[in-house]
Amino acid sequence: MKSSRLVSILLLLQTRGRMTAAQLAEALEVSVRTVYRDVEALSTAGVPLYGDAGHAGGYRLLDGYRTRLTGLTTDEAEALFLAGVPGPAAELGLGPFLAAAQLKVRAALPAELREHADRISGRFHLDAPGWYADADETPFLHTVADAVWNNRVLYAMYRRWREPTDVRRRLEPYGLVLKAGRWYVVAGPGPRTFRVDQILELTTSDCDSDSAEEFTRPDGFDLAAYWTAHQRDFHDRLYRGEALVRLAPGATLARAVPVNGRTERDGWTLMSVPIESVEHAHGEFLRLGTDIEVLSPPELRDRIAHTVAELAERYGNLLRDSGD
Repeated sequence: MKSSRLVSILLLLQTRGRMTAAQLAEALEVSVRTVYRDVEALSTAGVPLYGDAGHAGGYRLLDGYRTRLTGLTTDEAEALFLAGVPGPAAELGLGPFLAAAQLKVRAALPAELREHADRISGRFHLDAPGWYADADETPFLHTVADAVWNNRVLYAMYRRWREPTDVRRRLEPYGLVLKAGRWYVVAGPGPRTFRVDQILELTTSDCDSDSAEEFTRPDGFDLAAYWTAHQRDFHDRLYRGEALVRLAPGATLARAVPVNGRTERDGWTLMSVPIESVEHAHGEFLRLGTDIEVLSPPELRDRIAHTVAELAERYGNLLRDSGD
């Protein structure tokens, strides 16, 4: 829209200083002729904008002409630009809007705060997903986000882990959460949590209607509070057992779970670790090799001992064969 483009020209000149019509056209992805018309419109509206001819010329604003964002501290300005994560915004289709918003905020900041904000952007970059996990395919993310924003009911074919795996669900999407690179939608009734990448089919109307259905968002629903409680409940349900282990100096567990431990005289740490199951803990603890000793439960200790004995026999045979 023209009004949005006029604001962008104003903010670009505030943040970058003198710019030629060609530079403005490139930044705004419009023609130079459009920039000329927009500059004329700004001047007519009373904006003190001047054009200088020549090789070093260009458009500039009268010195001191600037809008300012008051009440913002240095720490707040730094946090604001650190919070702008381009990856998730792009996934939601908000990448250009995030860039425009940051441009507007940066233009409104006083010079000192703008310098701190630029320092944050240049020195910190947030990339949430892990190294060894492929990015989840979320073809319906834009549709879900639009439904969240417009209080629109969704009808989904959803794949869950237990039988029957593929089920139809009517969702009233209250909000989206990005956790460790994976998108979740919190939806009523309930509410309940669904992985967006496990949605197989999605429509905004059921089979008996051609029109989209809307819902009323519950009064007082707090997405952040719900997610905190959901995570706590998830861990309580997931880690139903406990193992007593000794951990070698410098060794660490591969997961972030609450543990209680004390350092013994030989430098090893005796600790109690929540476990999901004997089967799961068996594989997880074996990754630490000789850096961990399992003391209990007995079935876990026995299972690991049995596995180690099998490995010793297998690789012992290989060593004997290679020696011959």
